[in-house]
Amino acid sequence: MNTIRILLVEDDPDWSRAMAMFLNREPDLEIVGIASDRDEALTLFHAADKLDVVLMDINLTGNLPDGIHVAAEMLDIRPLKMIMLTSLEDESVITKAFTAGAVDYVSKTNYKHLPHAIRTAVLHGTPMEALLKEFSRLKKEEQLQALTPAEREVYDLLEQGYTKPQMERKLFKTESTLKNQINKLLKKLGVRSGKEAVEKVRRKGL
Repeated sequence: MNTIRILLVEDDPDWSRAMAMFLNREPDLEIVGIASDRDEALTLFHAADKLDVVLMDINLTGNLPDGIHVAAEMLDIRPLKMIMLTSLEDESVITKAFTAGAVDYVSKTNYKHLPHAIRTAVLHGTPMEALLKEFSRLKKEEQLQALTPAEREVYDLLEQGYTKPQMERKLFKTESTLKNQINKLLKKLGVRSGKEAVEKVRRKGL
């Protein structure tokens, strides 16, 4: 039996301890780390040799849904199964959680469902995942729809990691023309650099 390794991100220490005890009783589940805020979560995330699932509290700071942004940061680094934990039933917040890349969400009052949700996400995939892939594609196109074809061509190369000299050669453009197009696309996306543009689009505008 393969063990499913889990990182729990939750700001309530009592709830974290209770959930760790509850989930660790399952023979195939193991809590490998518990974090209470963004910085601690990202540190443990980077340090984990193998991680299958992150259980992410939507509200890490008071009533702010900042767990959604931490989830997006993690999924931008590497893919895994992200399950959001919530004490809210706010439809817009839950939509943002799926926008960030979560494959499921579980109400804290329904914590007994967590083992099943974890196993389903890792072993079988959720019915939402195919829809989320298409949603992610549409969200990207929505963010880039204001770009001209030439600006979109430049953005695609930025996303692939091309440098400005490499783009000049590939697109047969002068330095001034390329600089002008990059500045225009940055303004349209509301960012200051190509790196920020790619990160914003990957995080679906979150």
